[in-house]
Amino acid sequence: MIPIRDDNPTAHRAVVTLVLIVVNIAIYFGIQYPKHSSNAEALFEYKWAGVPCEVRTGRPIVLVPEGSGPALTSRCAIPATGVTGPLTPFPHKSIWLSVFFSMFLHASILHVLGNMLFLWIFGNNVEDQLGPIGFLVLYLVGGIVASLVHIVGNLDSTSPFLGASGAIAVVMGAYIVWWPRARVLTVIPPFFFLPFRVPAVVVLGLWFILQLFTQSSSGVATLAHIGGFVFGVLVAFALSRTAGFPRRIPPTRLRF
Repeated sequence: MIPIRDDNPTAHRAVVTLVLIVVNIAIYFGIQYPKHSSNAEALFEYKWAGVPCEVRTGRPIVLVPEGSGPALTSRCAIPATGVTGPLTPFPHKSIWLSVFFSMFLHASILHVLGNMLFLWIFGNNVEDQLGPIGFLVLYLVGGIVASLVHIVGNLDSTSPFLGASGAIAVVMGAYIVWWPRARVLTVIPPFFFLPFRVPAVVVLGLWFILQLFTQSSSGVATLAHIGGFVFGVLVAFALSRTAGFPRRIPPTRLRF
């Protein structure tokens, strides 16, 4: 299922959601995309994105000659051509800051545009419910939680993880709690010409189930998606039990 939009009006303009979308797209097309080779792209990701093994050891990766095997047990060693001895390409990399940076980096054009579509469809209502500051806190904290779940499940991985999908999964988890019956205009491949209005609980529920059956070898950080979604659900349930929450949102006002 590919969601297009939801029939769920908001009372306020989703400023933070729009800013996050602009920032993510600007970073990808302004900084990431203009790479002239796959090596330059890989170096950029290793320099700025989070790597589970680096977080586990607290030290940046080391390039070692191909065929040398795991030469350094206390470091994350990656075999590389043209390397004659251990080489640390980014010795001053901030390991924990890279976990934060990863939330604003993407692997491809489809990756960033797809993530931003989901963020806009489900983020504007969650921001309307929490307010700009509350939404930003949920997004950033939830994104870090989702990343940590991925790291814990892949402690020895030397592959960079990147993308806003963990943070967006948090937003989707909150959405399914607060608006399970909201209708989402959805297309179902291969019937792209025939959109359906499907309850959010079906769209988001099926998305979550798909994560459970997606192999980690596919290159998708499914643990980040699962962890983020569950975190969003728990936060939404906790807030719903707080006195005076949820806020009353006029159903007749629609902003874009």
